[in-house]
Amino acid sequence: MQRKFFNGTDAVWLAFLAALALAPLVPAFAANSFRMHVMILILLFAGMSQAWNIIGGYCGQVSFGHSVFFGIGAYGAGMAVVTYGGTPWPGVIIGMVLAAAVAVVISYPCFKLSGHYFAIATFAIVEIFNRGFLVWDWVGGALGLDYPLIEEGLANLMWHDSKTEYYYAALAIFIVTFGIVRWLEGHRFGYYMRAVREGQETAESLGVNSTAVKLAAMSLSAALAALCGAFFVQYNLRVDPPMVMSLDMSMKFVLITILGGSGTLAGPLLGAAVLIPLQEYTRAFWGGLGGGVDLIIFGLLIIIMVVKQPAGMIGILRSAGKFFSGKKSAERGGEAHVSS
Repeated sequence: MQRKFFNGTDAVWLAFLAALALAPLVPAFAANSFRMHVMILILLFAGMSQAWNIIGGYCGQVSFGHSVFFGIGAYGAGMAVVTYGGTPWPGVIIGMVLAAAVAVVISYPCFKLSGHYFAIATFAIVEIFNRGFLVWDWVGGALGLDYPLIEEGLANLMWHDSKTEYYYAALAIFIVTFGIVRWLEGHRFGYYMRAVREGQETAESLGVNSTAVKLAAMSLSAALAALCGAFFVQYNLRVDPPMVMSLDMSMKFVLITILGGSGTLAGPLLGAAVLIPLQEYTRAFWGGLGGGVDLIIFGLLIIIMVVKQPAGMIGILRSAGKFFSGKKSAERGGEAHVSS
């Protein structure tokens, strides 16, 4: 039996590791601030989509409410700076803890629903939080929070003259989220999540507490989403409910993951690497029209992907790897036949 030296999974891993190895060198080649801006958003939304991937891809619970947790993290960091005049770090921690707690409280009754009923319930949660924050004066209401100019540096997570530091901060968040998911893939809890995704009743018959698994996955996913939200507000220096707690934001996380490949490690990165440049460059080149054109193109990509390759871009890479692996095996088999 001949050993396969290269397969689809190898191709995906090699591409992912190559991208990760080259990531710290990007500032040397992307001195243009707009290109750096696009790279920062790719890393941020890849990290956020990976946070969603924990509950939506690995656990199989399709949530459209993750912008709530993203927003809680953003408001936590924002209020620490704007309202209380401190550094964002206590707000980041409080936002992550609060987002995890809110996720457990609102998810426990929602997990009694299944399928599209659960998804519809998460839609409603986003609207409830959005309307609540719009009229809540303590968090700035509809006006939101605008950052003052404060001393730059890591202590305040703020830099005035360069985006390079923001890039490395986004890269750190990206590594943290992807590292956690990679660890979960080989951990017992990761197998529990996939068991619940494949069949909740079957998993429970084998002794898996599906409710506990889903709540733990949701709380972890929410905490990481809040971390991404905290960076988002530091980068934009402003936060208001439509920016962070909206169905548009929630849908973006979901669609990025589906396009790249849900339930896979590299899927969110692949999806973000396609959607974010498409979104930003269409807006830059076509002005006001770009906000609609990118959604039209992205919608077409999603439709084609769902019909032709439900596994997403990761499925395309795996198929290509298997094709070339099979071709090489056939060539080696032909050479062996000739030599014999």
